[in-house]
Amino acid sequence: MAQSVLTPVRPPQIARALKCAFLFSLIFLIAGGSLAAQQTELRKYDAYAGFVDLNSPALGLNQTGFHAQSGMNLKSWLAVGGDYSVSAGQAVLKPDLLPTATQQQLGEVILALIQQGVIPPTYQLLLPANVFTQSFAAGPQFSYRHFRRVTLFARPSLGAFRLGATPRPRDPVAAQISQALVPSGHKVDWTGFYGAGWGGEYRVTPLVGIRPQMDLVYNHPFNDILANGFWTVRSSIGLNFHFGHNILAAKAK
Repeated sequence: MAQSVLTPVRPPQIARALKCAFLFSLIFLIAGGSLAAQQTELRKYDAYAGFVDLNSPALGLNQTGFHAQSGMNLKSWLAVGGDYSVSAGQAVLKPDLLPTATQQQLGEVILALIQQGVIPPTYQLLLPANVFTQSFAAGPQFSYRHFRRVTLFARPSLGAFRLGATPRPRDPVAAQISQALVPSGHKVDWTGFYGAGWGGEYRVTPLVGIRPQMDLVYNHPFNDILANGFWTVRSSIGLNFHFGHNILAAKAK
């Protein structure tokens, strides 16, 4: 079988900027954490909006987009809420990501085309695809509020991805293979994910904070095409807004 090469997909400028901002924010949180003093103000509701970077190394897939969250603080250490993100990017499908039977069939087709002189022996199969991903999640979040301006948190990451993929073949052979794998020219799939998330928030004012956060989840979309599942990392940074009454007011008295 002709060797498949994964062409590196250069992350957009915004992805690099997002990662730099994420690292600087973590340093900021660590520095702010040295200001030890118990928090005495916690609003009932939170609303978050920010940039997101979704990275699936197994597919060479990097996506950027928008991330939103809403939550309700039940106790100083416990909140519940919902999570949504939308992002887009490009991946290059490698034959070695496909089931063994499909790899063998592709190998036979490509070998026959080489023997017929249709393609050169050095032919490399590349099948780029534009990918659009939405994530949906809900559940608890656990917080540590020992510092006056800094809150650390962790959560289980349980939810679902909705992915849409549109192949963009670059040559006639890849176009034929794309037609065989995705006859409609566009494929949509829902898949569950599970993992864990963590992060922190630096309280700029009582009503606004800067929040960097990260999730690591396992998922297996398009399981009729992809042989195995893989890990996806979601990094996000943005502003978290607090409103409602102070649930710590009674406790502080």
